[in-house]
Amino acid sequence: MNAIVFDLDGTLIDSAPDLHRAANLVLRDEGLPEITFAQARSFIGKGAPVLISRVMQAVGLADDPAEHARLLAKFMEHYEGDPELTVIYPGVIDALARLQVSGAALGLCTNKPEEPTRIALRFFGFDRFLTAIASAETLPVRKPDPAPLHHVFAALGAGTGLYVGDSEVDAETAERAGVPFALYTPGYRHTEVADLCHTYAFDHFDQLPGIVERHFAGVTA
Repeated sequence: MNAIVFDLDGTLIDSAPDLHRAANLVLRDEGLPEITFAQARSFIGKGAPVLISRVMQAVGLADDPAEHARLLAKFMEHYEGDPELTVIYPGVIDALARLQVSGAALGLCTNKPEEPTRIALRFFGFDRFLTAIASAETLPVRKPDPAPLHHVFAALGAGTGLYVGDSEVDAETAERAGVPFALYTPGYRHTEVADLCHTYAFDHFDQLPGIVERHFAGVTA
């Protein structure tokens, strides 16, 4: 079975505007200076707890576990709900539909918390394509640990397949899992494409079905 697993934030959806908004609502509530959009975008990739740690550091707050837990809870209150500013990247739905029609099994592996993940899947209609999911709470570990990615491939009934993501975290996850990696270049990466470990790179989702077809036909060029 041909199996393809996707990252979510920065790969299927651009959620940075909603994450930026939620973080600044917390900071505003606390009477703290707000962060820029560029900062918020750079903090994405390792899950909400890491994002809040980076926000705290950016505004000069001490690394206090109790304060971190309190601010994380406030952040999730603002963030959990239907997306307001998040958008799907161009061509995503058509690519998912074409891959599904081709008979590929599709899944999701994200560090996003479970409830916002489920909301996004329903809100954007991804739940009709993605049949196996690992979110931040699915396992005790998160990406770049390879276990969540292995978990999704196993749930799809495949030992391996192709992983599609956008960031350094995704590239490391794929490398540690021993899984070929397709890099979506407009996402949240901070590293030059040539410096990230990847099997394929693409800048629009209308290219992905062709990449998948070549990959599973055994062509890696």
